[in-house]
Amino acid sequence: MSPNSPFAFVDDALDRADALRDDPDALAQRWPGARVLLLDDDARAVADDRGALLAPEGATLGGGPGTATFLGLRNDGTAWFSQRLATTAFDAPGRLDLRSAAAQWPAFDSTVFAQARAMQHWHDRHKFCGACGGEIAFVRAGWLGRCARCGSEHYPRTDQAIIVAVSDGQRLLLGRQRAWPARRWSVIAGFVEPGESLEQTVAREVMEETGVRVRASRYVASQPWAFPGSLMLGFLADGEPDVPQAGDELEDVRWFDAATIRAGLARDWMVPPGEDEEGIGLSPPISIARWLIETWLATVTS
Repeated sequence: MSPNSPFAFVDDALDRADALRDDPDALAQRWPGARVLLLDDDARAVADDRGALLAPEGATLGGGPGTATFLGLRNDGTAWFSQRLATTAFDAPGRLDLRSAAAQWPAFDSTVFAQARAMQHWHDRHKFCGACGGEIAFVRAGWLGRCARCGSEHYPRTDQAIIVAVSDGQRLLLGRQRAWPARRWSVIAGFVEPGESLEQTVAREVMEETGVRVRASRYVASQPWAFPGSLMLGFLADGEPDVPQAGDELEDVRWFDAATIRAGLARDWMVPPGEDEEGIGLSPPISIARWLIETWLATVTS
């Protein structure tokens, strides 16, 4: 992560260079000097033997862009593509998943990886037309799916989700999922439904998952979250001091005072306390969830 951003996948993003998507000749000319991020079928990126990003040049891979997805241009003019490792003869020394990469790689490397991973996920799940069942062919350098049977056009999908730090003024509302490590807690999140404003989503999701009523909310920041293809829309909210009750999606939900939150942030996030220990573990530094917690804590006077 970069010190310029409070969370991952935001800093040093590529210029998407939309006009080049319709210019296969220009992309072919850029291919030899382009950098190509290779992903395996589990959406892990090729890495060198030290775990750093290994993005060979197009000239090394040979051929042309073909089925590669054009990601955009870096500020030095270098074109970046992503391609399936299985479609190449490249010998991959190592591979790294996106969560690990976000914690270890420079901001640019993890940001471009997140973009490539989200696009591969969309391609994997949109091979057939939702209107007629025909096979989808990807055009515009990977950014448009066109049905070979009915001609319907399909565009990359991003699922919008709110993520919110709810406070009653002195306490923060946190929940935990059953699959998380013991004593790991985080802020409340949920997907936006059709015909719903973001503020309505905040109020509905908090009520459904915790039983707490939201009085007001305000948007503060967003984070692309390629797990597998979401955009997290961050809010701070004022909630009633209701007794929280976990809904179907959470194992538990509670109010926590500032001292407990402060101690949780001071812990090593990778080692949450065990069941027989005091304190709580909180979200990892790569996430907007942790930044929302820190942002709330900075507003508390005691």
